[in-house]
Amino acid sequence: MEDKTVRKLFLGFIQIHILHHAHEQPIFGLWMLEELKKHGYSISSGTLYPILHSMEKDGLLHKEEKNVEGKIRKYYQTTEKGNEVLVEARKKAYELFKEIN
Repeated sequence: MEDKTVRKLFLGFIQIHILHHAHEQPIFGLWMLEELKKHGYSISSGTLYPILHSMEKDGLLHKEEKNVEGKIRKYYQTTEKGNEVLVEARKKAYELFKEIN
């Protein structure tokens, strides 16, 4: 299987991970990269940040900038729409899991 095909498939899983964690608490890029790595996703910041920006543009995430030790850190949290999408994604993921398990 081509890496491009696998990457494209896993992009949806990565977005669900982002929504899940951003729903629980505000997240920032480096933390999310490390969290995804724990789950076997090896992506670069050059891949993650466009995903975050796209999800923000789509109204799924809200960004807040905070000064942390003299540096601006961007925190992302789910919006109402993001929460609704997460609920639906969980249902679909559960149905898929039942079917393929």
